[in-house]
Amino acid sequence: MSLLTLKAYTEMIRIDFCLSRKDFAGMYERLRRTPVGAAPGNPDAIEAIGGAVDRASVWYWKQVSCLHRSAATTCLLRTAGFAAQLVIGAQTVPFQAHAWVEVDGKVVNDKPYVAELYAVLDRC
Repeated sequence: MSLLTLKAYTEMIRIDFCLSRKDFAGMYERLRRTPVGAAPGNPDAIEAIGGAVDRASVWYWKQVSCLHRSAATTCLLRTAGFAAQLVIGAQTVPFQAHAWVEVDGKVVNDKPYVAELYAVLDRC
């Protein structure tokens, strides 16, 4: 397991701690408190961090939701110097909610058209 995958796994545990206690406000506060790193991020790091979160999700001991993955990805990207945003959206028919990550208005951890399928409820 690479160091980046281990960091992703650790971040997923931190996020899971909030989600398992149904502490959505605590998770949001964690995201808000995660500063964007001082150095601008290397564009290749976005893909590397996404891959690390994917690998960590495979090894995670329980099923990982889109919110869980996106929150962890957002924190890791911010630490790496990217102004990442967690985006939460919903659609009405059929009712569904979804979360994804955007950097500079581009979806980075999902299909590029996902923002067209859901009405944005919030960005953090």
